[in-house]
Amino acid sequence: QVQLVESGGGLVQAGDSLKLSCAVSGLTFSINDMVLAWFRQAPGKEREFVAHISWSVGSGSYADSVKDRFTISRDNTKSTVYLEMNSLKAEDTAVYYCAARNYYVSLYKYWGQGTQVTVSS
Repeated sequence: QVQLVESGGGLVQAGDSLKLSCAVSGLTFSINDMVLAWFRQAPGKEREFVAHISWSVGSGSYADSVKDRFTISRDNTKSTVYLEMNSLKAEDTAVYYCAARNYYVSLYKYWGQGTQVTVSS
């Protein structure tokens, strides 16, 4: 069973940086066929897309709200995807979830448990 385990959340001040990690294990298909993504859900709001990366290509795509502030990357040796968040704002406060899907399927089937990020203003 595919498992995604997030870490790195916490309480920071506006303008600070934080780096989230998502360790991937239990794959039943090649990791090169995976797309990894970060989503977030703020209190009282729907879950929203933040960024994704195709494991084989290595380049990311971002929501407009985080573009130029967040960077998604992956480490092949550790089967881990990262989300580096800079210039954090209060509106970035949310539970951040790591998600994964097969490249050939549009639905994100696998989800982590989430990690809380709180930005104080």
